[in-house]
Parts: sequence; structure tokens; C-alpha cells
Amino acid sequence: MHSHTGPLHGRGSSENPRNRFRTIHAAADPSIDAKVPYDPEFDDPAPRTTLTADHSKTIVSENDSPDVPFAKSINPYRGCEHGCAYCYARPTHEYLGLSAGLDFETKLFVKYDAAALLREAFASPRWQPELLGVSGVTDAYQPVERKLQITRACLEVCNAFKNPVCIVTKSDLVVRDADLLAEMASVNAAGVCISVTTLDTDLARRLEPRACVPSRRVAAIARLAARGIPTGVLVAPVIPGLNDHEIPAILESAANAGAAFAGYVVLRLPHGLKDLFTDWLDAHAPDAKAKILHRVSEMRGGKLNDTKFGARMRGEGPIASNIADLFRVACARNGFAARAPKLSAAAFARPRATRGQLGLFDGADY
Repeated sequence: MHSHTGPLHGRGSSENPRNRFRTIHAAADPSIDAKVPYDPEFDDPAPRTTLTADHSKTIVSENDSPDVPFAKSINPYRGCEHGCAYCYARPTHEYLGLSAGLDFETKLFVKYDAAALLREAFASPRWQPELLGVSGVTDAYQPVERKLQITRACLEVCNAFKNPVCIVTKSDLVVRDADLLAEMASVNAAGVCISVTTLDTDLARRLEPRACVPSRRVAAIARLAARGIPTGVLVAPVIPGLNDHEIPAILESAANAGAAFAGYVVLRLPHGLKDLFTDWLDAHAPDAKAKILHRVSEMRGGKLNDTKFGARMRGEGPIASNIADLFRVACARNGFAARAPKLSAAAFARPRATRGQLGLFDGADY
């Protein structure tokens, strides 16, 4: 198959750059490509998404980052079909021997046993109930989740045990699970944060080609809030020179829909994502490219990425301070809480069926 040049319709990447862990890289031969041009009859311009079973033996991941509000999380899927050009998770596909580019959004790995593994984890006496993040890496509400319902099955387990969960997603499919989330919210054990990058539908289609449009995300906030589920908005990523000016409008729109809290994260460009995002700018925002990259670099100490805890989510310097001020003023104007509500594990209980035979007789209140 010959390489395809130019953007692929419905995809955030049009190629697979080198995997940083591989010493051998197969590159196209320009002299051959010149003689045998791209042929739409034989070369698929938009590779279909494939699903591969992920046979992980555990489902709960741990992190020690002070930048995120949970130490444990689950990711029912690896890779993400939303295809967001800016996604910080893209380089994780390189651990699978694949590329952070087109592979990440077309070669998905599915943890079909996720719910069973989660039930096993919660049933273990070693499990100390605590907040569980859903979508710590890739979005748990992939388009295929509509059919597979793996994330919903995991939430059913969380609800059965009343282990608190916080969900971050840019999909309105989360509304499907409002019944479970509302039940958990009644004991302060569930919260949802909807990610809104822009209110500009055209920009969203180019930046997040297979995610639902912004208006549907705002509508999802309204539907979740109406069910009594603590719901917030996450402006992420803030890309200086591209969408930072939209912060007030996004927060106002979310507040009008019923969002109770808000957060933001500035653009992160780890590893090969730097080149992928630069390529996206070449294709979709060439006139703003130099300005955007200069501002990102200014926030990152002269580089395009900074991994320091405390700085990687917010950036440093005058531009980062301006973004923080803009966000703070917009939050105050729209009545947002200073921080997301603290969820509780007080209602956690192991259902009788998970306690083993002795649990039937010991009368203990788990």
C-alpha cells in the first residue's frame, strides 16, 4: 500500500510516524512512489477501525501523579477512534508496537473482560474503596461502546459496590448510563466531566474528527445535571492562539446547561505528538502555526512539552498566567464552584454474593 498524502477524511492523522521504541522503521521510497502514485481503487484512503481483544489480567491502573484527582483508574479500551489531533495518549500505542498516528485511532484494543476483572478487584479484601477514574487515558465512550457496552458493564459493577467513580469524556453516549450514575450520585458516589474544546463546529470536526459535535456535549451536560448527577465542564486542551479566546463562551454555555464546576488543561505534546500536531497545523491552520507553536513553547520553558508535575497541566509564564486569569474570571462570572465536589466511598459495600460462603453467616456489615 502506498502512502497517502494530505488529510484523511474523518481521521486526525493521515500517517504512521516512527515508533520511538523501534530501531527499524519501514519508510516509503519516494522514487517508487513517484512511479506508482496513490491509487484510490487499491489504496484505502481511510483505513477501517479494527478491534483486537486485550487479554489484560487486571483492569485497575495506578498513578502517583499529583496533577490528577484519583490514584486508580480503568480504561476499557486502548486507542481512541475520536482521532483528536492533540491527544496526549497517542504515544501510549507505541508500547504495543504500533504508531501514535493513524494506528492509534484505527487499531483499538478492547478489554472484553473489564467488568469481570473489576468485580474481582472490588470483591477482594485487599481493595480499599476509593475514587476510581474512568477514562484515565483513552475515552471510555468510544463509538463502538454503543454496541459493546463494556463501560456500562463496569459502571454496573461500580454501582453494585457503590465504589465512587468520576468520568471524563467528550461523548454524549455517557447520557445512556444516567440511570446508573444517578443512583450512585444519590450516595455521593458519581460525577461526570464533559470535555469541550471549542464551540466552533467546523474547528471541532477538524480537530476531533470522530467525537460528537460541541452542541451535543453541552446538551449532555444538561441531561446529566437534570438527573442530579454532579456534572462539570473541562476545557481541554487549551491551545493558545487557537481556542483560548473561547474559554468564557464555553464556560457560559456549560453553566447555562447546568454544569456546577469547571476545569481546564493546556495543550500537552509528549514524544511524537509534537510532530503529529505540527503536521495537523500544517494541514488545517497553516497561518496560525507559527503563533501557536511559539506560544506553546513560551509556556513550556522553550520546548513544546514539559513533564514537570504542577506545570504540565497549566504551563508557566505570562501566557499561562493570562489563560489562568481568563479562566478564573469566567468561572466567577458564571458561578462555578472553586473545585469539583468531593465524592465519597462511605456507601461502599460488597454484595452478599461476593463474600463467599462464610459471608452468608457472619452477619457482618461490609
